[in-house]
Amino acid sequence: MKFIPKILQHKYWWFALIAFFVCIVLISSLFHTKLDLTEEKRYSLSNATKKMLRNLNEEVEIQVFLTGNLSSGFKKLKITTEELLENYRDYSNGNLHYSFIRPGEGLGDSAKALLYDSLVRLGVKGFNNEINKKNEDAKTEQLIFPSAIIKYKDKLLAIDLMSGKSGMDEESTLNYSEALLEFKFDDAINKLTKKEFPVVAYALGNGEPFNPVVNDLVQSMRNNYRFGVIDLNKSILNADTIKALLIVKPATPFSEQEKIKIDQYIMQGGKVVWFVDKLYAEFDSLLRSKSDFVAFDKGLNIDDLLFKYGVRINGDLLQDLNCAKQPLVTGNEGGKPRIERIPFPYYPLLASPSNNPIAKNLDNVLSVFPSSIDTVKATGITKIILLASDTLSRTISTPAIVSLQSIKSQDDFQLFRKSHVPVAVLLEGKFNSLYANRFTDNIKDSIQQLTGVPFLSVAQKSSQQIVVSDADIVTNVVTQTQGPLPMGTQEFENYQFANREFFLNCMDYLVGDASILETRSKDYTLRLLDKTKIQEQKTMWQLINLVVPVLLVLLTGAFIQWQRIKKYAA
Repeated sequence: MKFIPKILQHKYWWFALIAFFVCIVLISSLFHTKLDLTEEKRYSLSNATKKMLRNLNEEVEIQVFLTGNLSSGFKKLKITTEELLENYRDYSNGNLHYSFIRPGEGLGDSAKALLYDSLVRLGVKGFNNEINKKNEDAKTEQLIFPSAIIKYKDKLLAIDLMSGKSGMDEESTLNYSEALLEFKFDDAINKLTKKEFPVVAYALGNGEPFNPVVNDLVQSMRNNYRFGVIDLNKSILNADTIKALLIVKPATPFSEQEKIKIDQYIMQGGKVVWFVDKLYAEFDSLLRSKSDFVAFDKGLNIDDLLFKYGVRINGDLLQDLNCAKQPLVTGNEGGKPRIERIPFPYYPLLASPSNNPIAKNLDNVLSVFPSSIDTVKATGITKIILLASDTLSRTISTPAIVSLQSIKSQDDFQLFRKSHVPVAVLLEGKFNSLYANRFTDNIKDSIQQLTGVPFLSVAQKSSQQIVVSDADIVTNVVTQTQGPLPMGTQEFENYQFANREFFLNCMDYLVGDASILETRSKDYTLRLLDKTKIQEQKTMWQLINLVVPVLLVLLTGAFIQWQRIKKYAA
């Protein structure tokens, strides 16, 4: 400790201080490290991300379009993106490169328009960013592209850096977007670089749609998996080959032979995703009849199967006051139909009540005439609610009368007393067969010929199933002018809910890289400043930040000089 005062007493003490700081800078340039002191580990990469980046054996190039004259919120998103990609580069062994570019800079109007059109086809979305000028009363709008394109070999994939939930303000949306950046980049890089694609089969044979109504589902599956269809009546379900089975909107009853095939597939370790409408209830029925209609049970003959695995889809319709609006023709104006958006409680907006990565940090999911789900006792099975209604819900039991005007008086609002009614449930564990202890040895031999494997009463290994009581979550609207719309999009509505993300997350959890999916569980605590106090105390804090540091330096220098004068004067 005595060494420091001796240096300060030396005639060239300032030279030693400068040399010390130069050494610190040189050492810091050789050893790059960061300390993340945030509670939620905001600036740390997950182990799954680090592993993926270290395993890169080919170059990955990322072009980020979030640049230019940005508002403060987008500047913050840009800085966070740059810091994240810097971390990615450090762990990639030199195989990841990134740059920030401004699309169309220096091009003429026609060339710029062509470029923008090609970017939109790739999935790059434009955004009108409102910027305050120096004069606070004046604002200007500028088209920006908060997106990125990732290139790997001859493949391209665009990602939208913006995320959010309906009803969020811009500040919350941008913070929410920061929380999902790591997941979005991980997911895109993983999909571009992976070499093995699991087989996912789409079940047919019971009236399941395979037409434009499931266009978005089919395209999403073909882009991410080895996807095919299978007729349950004619084919064998082999869990070693088919990693997951999709059952979407069946319309006719399952035979016992089909149920045995599904059951034994699950016993082999196969994974099933059920999107089931227990009741027949379609909005087209309201439009055709122009009056109320009764929703009836389809009689799919799978209640006993699902009950054995741990869930029961109830014969009811779920309503919630937090719902989507249904565009309806309410009259004519100038010979043209007048369309109004009317809240429709049969279209509840669903959210996740759990922290499971499938649905955490997800926007609302649009449902159409869903039923409620109850979990029931099933030995060794864990049940996790993935999607549920909001806090003002009710269920209408069979026979359920469906009406355009389901709320007719103020008293009807008092009936919405239920909260967080389950619509999607994840089941995990070793399932027990519905047919255990039912068959003789001769019948078991026949079942082996039917399924291709010996009959199993208990699953060989742990598996997962996802049961959703609304098939329309993964179907899409088909219009005469635009054709098939994306999942979660209504006609005449310029908003897409998170149906597709939920569906893809389900598939990634079951047969994809679940460790990468965990990165979407990251929480970003939004620590907002009080805007009123900012305006009231703006000058004071500017003075504190600008003047106080300068005063401290001057006082410190004056103190050191006073000490020296005092010492040498003596």
